[in-house]
Amino acid sequence: MPTTKPQPHTGDFDEWCDDPRTHPLSPKEWAELVQVPEIRESWGIVDDETQEQFAAQIYVAKFHFHSGSPGYVGDLFTVQGDVLTGDAPFLLLRDKSGRLKLADRRYLVFFV
Repeated sequence: MPTTKPQPHTGDFDEWCDDPRTHPLSPKEWAELVQVPEIRESWGIVDDETQEQFAAQIYVAKFHFHSGSPGYVGDLFTVQGDVLTGDAPFLLLRDKSGRLKLADRRYLVFFV
């Protein structure tokens, strides 16, 4: 267990950023998630679908991630549908402008 005191995390739903456990998504983050084109396409999201309807179909975990290399610090979202197909879950990060985007899978390794 870390012995350092967590630092305040600004700009999102959570109070602390040095906690490796999952964090709840804010309503703003849910709205942002359903606007990611790859997410919309994979789940067939239509314009009149609510965030609650989408949330009932998926598992989402949000982490305040601190990477060693290649050096990412920020929100990390993992999104898995309610069917296990053998495909890896979607991983999303924030780009330099703060927008949510799919992680570049060339740098990710999965063990099944």
